[in-house]
Amino acid sequence: MDFLNFLIQKKILDKEKAEIVKQEMFASGKKIEEVILAKELVKENVLFRAKSEMLKIPLREVIPEEVPLKVLELVPEESAKYYKMIPFAEQNKTINIGMVYPEELKTQEVLKFLARQGNFTYSIFLITPGNFSNVLKQYKTLKREVGTALEKLESEQEQKIGGAKMTIDRAESMVEEAPVSKMVAVMLRHAVDGNASDIHIEPTKEKLRVRFRLDGVLHSSLFLPLKTHPAVVARVKILAKLKIDESRIPQDGRFSTNINDTDIDFRVSTFPTTLGEKVVLRVLDPSQGLKDIKNLGFNFRDISIIEKTIQKPYGLFLATGPTGSGKSTTLYTILQRLNQEGRNIVTLEDPVEYFIEGVNQSQIKPAIGYTFAQGLRHILRQDPDIIMVGEIRDEETAALAIHAALTGHFVLSTLHTNNVFGVIPRLIDLGVSPFLLPASLSMVLSQRLVRKLCPFCKKKVRPGIKMKQIIQKEISLLSLSAKKENKLLSTDFYIWEADGCKKCKNSGFSGRRAVFETLEMTKSLSEIILGEPSEQRIKTEARRQGIITMKQDGIIKALQGVTTIEEVLRVAEEK
Repeated sequence: MDFLNFLIQKKILDKEKAEIVKQEMFASGKKIEEVILAKELVKENVLFRAKSEMLKIPLREVIPEEVPLKVLELVPEESAKYYKMIPFAEQNKTINIGMVYPEELKTQEVLKFLARQGNFTYSIFLITPGNFSNVLKQYKTLKREVGTALEKLESEQEQKIGGAKMTIDRAESMVEEAPVSKMVAVMLRHAVDGNASDIHIEPTKEKLRVRFRLDGVLHSSLFLPLKTHPAVVARVKILAKLKIDESRIPQDGRFSTNINDTDIDFRVSTFPTTLGEKVVLRVLDPSQGLKDIKNLGFNFRDISIIEKTIQKPYGLFLATGPTGSGKSTTLYTILQRLNQEGRNIVTLEDPVEYFIEGVNQSQIKPAIGYTFAQGLRHILRQDPDIIMVGEIRDEETAALAIHAALTGHFVLSTLHTNNVFGVIPRLIDLGVSPFLLPASLSMVLSQRLVRKLCPFCKKKVRPGIKMKQIIQKEISLLSLSAKKENKLLSTDFYIWEADGCKKCKNSGFSGRRAVFETLEMTKSLSEIILGEPSEQRIKTEARRQGIITMKQDGIIKALQGVTTIEEVLRVAEEK
């Protein structure tokens, strides 16, 4: 019996869908499993459990981190990739081989040949395509790839300069050689594969340390000999078109490279320290950065305010929060929604983080006098419909942004304040006349980032007495509609804790999610601004509007199992 008929017999696939699979296989030449998974007709684990039953071969979930490199080397990477088979363990001098298609004769013949050549016996296990792809990455671990390049580099340098002290001239000659280029390329690829937001390359007294920022936390990923520091820094500088021979002052640049068939941008910053130049690269992956507004994590109230605001033809939309709080991602996402054929969108940024097709993006250059204020003056001559200004930093930029919003333009920008309540006082401090704000300012959004719990190992627990009091206090301040929408009418609730597993590298967290609060312009807020625009009065009006503060939004997400209460209190606790 073939696999397709077996799936029909087991009622995993009906005859109608089986016919669709047959036609697709005939037209494309793909395997049964490939077609079924591509069309999402059956879940991968269900499909391969059925295959295991039919072939009478045990199905195994292989943990990539537990595969010994010595065992992995028994099957060359190219053979593993082509035949979809991979060695993953050794038991009693027998090698366990995971195979996606163990029924194929050609694959069996190749495995027999490799076993004779490597002088080993083997046992066959079935593994899913997804599991196979994850284990395959073990061929390219960061330490292994960089280590190989480093050995080659050291070997070449011993032959060329006999162990002499590294100088910048020698570093310049080295950077174009394959080993150094390979080391830097491997660092970049592993940062992207691991969803790192930043790469820190920094000299210490004894070694060159490479750290990746994952979910907002820096982790040491690699240590290299200190003598490679000039060459690695020089290579990054060449990529970013920076001055190689200038190490006394900071430099900024960027470059783009293709990783895993995706163009990834890297923003580069060099900084002189007492031990040498430190380099930080910000990873700007368009596929990670640009999402739909509904996928950013807004609650019901906030998403309705935002949707209503961005439909207006004019007004000022402000996002606030500290550096690294995700403001740019939010603004880019809104820009992407607003980006239509009939609109002229112009941006002023420092720097341009993500490129959006159809949007006119410009990077300011303060060193030559091209500032936000100067750029904003010129933008108004470009017949814009929508303007994005990277940041309102001074009185002139604030005045021009308000003027643009008053003269029929929709303006998006950012401001540095702790919360939405401080925005209006801050604009007034920057010299904006209070009477201009009700007509120009449409809404304000404030945000922070919290770490998301790993979905594979998070634990559901009841909160302690103190934690329960904190939660109940914040819930009691919410409006009745907010309680209903977020199912918070019951006082019996659970929270979630980080545990740690192989999938999240025992951190208990995987990814980040924003917590928000929004404030919209209303008639009552206008009267406060024209009277006594203190933070306390604005806070009272915000509560009347039914605001969900960042702390409350975070607690709601914690009760939903997105994050922990501790994470929320870390970023959103009122000082």
